[in-house]
Amino acid sequence: MAAIGLVAALALRRPELAIVAAPFAVLLAIGTRLARDPRVEVELAIAAGRTLEEAEVEAVMTVRTDLPVDRLELLVDLPSGVEMADGDAACAIRLGRGEEREIPFTLRCSRWGVFALGDVDVRARDPFRLVVWEERCSGQHELKAYPSPISLRKILAPVETQAFSGSEVARVKGDGVEYADIRDFVPGDRVRSINWRASARRQELVVNERHPERNTDVVLFLDSFVDVRRDDRSTLEEAVRAGASLATRYLERRDRVGLVGFGGVLRWLQPGMGLTQRYRLIETMLETGVEPTYTWRDVNLIPARVLPPKALVLALTPLADPRFVVALEDLRARGFDLVVVEVDPMPLVEAGSSEVEALAYRLWALEREVLRSRLERLGIGVARWGDVALEVALEEVRTYRRYARLARV
Repeated sequence: MAAIGLVAALALRRPELAIVAAPFAVLLAIGTRLARDPRVEVELAIAAGRTLEEAEVEAVMTVRTDLPVDRLELLVDLPSGVEMADGDAACAIRLGRGEEREIPFTLRCSRWGVFALGDVDVRARDPFRLVVWEERCSGQHELKAYPSPISLRKILAPVETQAFSGSEVARVKGDGVEYADIRDFVPGDRVRSINWRASARRQELVVNERHPERNTDVVLFLDSFVDVRRDDRSTLEEAVRAGASLATRYLERRDRVGLVGFGGVLRWLQPGMGLTQRYRLIETMLETGVEPTYTWRDVNLIPARVLPPKALVLALTPLADPRFVVALEDLRARGFDLVVVEVDPMPLVEAGSSEVEALAYRLWALEREVLRSRLERLGIGVARWGDVALEVALEEVRTYRRYARLARV
């Protein structure tokens, strides 16, 4: 305002205007001369580095300054997928000389992923509101949001088990808990294995045979060639959610679980057991994304130790890229126990309004039916997961495998 008054006095040749503007000019000169950078420091702390999708995480923003700040404006820059559950991302406070203040708030991750947090935009003003200092305080906090689990009471059993102890009942007979059959007693059998009731009926000693409990090698085969997306739904995100739930469920049964991310970038994780393996699997899947590539990839690029013999391979795919379909056929030709969990992209694609678009949609749907039939003729069970629950889709595959096995016998 002082500058406007001085310019008006010179332009209109009215000295009284300069006298009116003189106090404001003095205030401006004194205020700018006395203004000092308050040197604001901001730190953002998160209560946990791992959380679940839609779960809340406590966070605290600590603000300190050397000089008094009449008005300090703070804006927490949140990445896409992270939102404020309690509190405001923007706030304004007043700090005294050397004062430190903590501002608590709560974060919520609306989707799974790895998010970088810690950036805060700071704007400070002097007591006369004449000078403004702006700064961006950058921090390095990584928040990993795991996919929300899917309820699975029953999962797919493998055709063959491994030689290590686990929770899967093996087909072979040996020491175990699950009853299998009875047979005649032979020297060397344990006395505790004798079935005394059956022995009394037969007038000779017979013993119980049981199925041992073994573990399974499971490899999650994740398709990252293509991602069909619409609004807030994505086939890749659903595949990762299903993969995390399946991995957790198999690890609870003391099975060994591995991962192969097959796409533009090849990622793999050797089968392992325990809680540490679960974190490795999920965090590797969190890094999975669609990477464009124009080179042809096949399963020969996957190290042999990642796909152990007798392993149950669970493929998670929308069946939209021919390169992944060829890889499935190659795995089946090598004798792997293979199951496909098809993340159905049909609900994410509109048929279109014109007659040509509707016809193209129908042809695409028929082509997918032919592809499923081709995979099933190879002995590959296909679980179509779209509008039904994942457990229902797996039950259909379980029924297919049971009858297909009986047909081969």
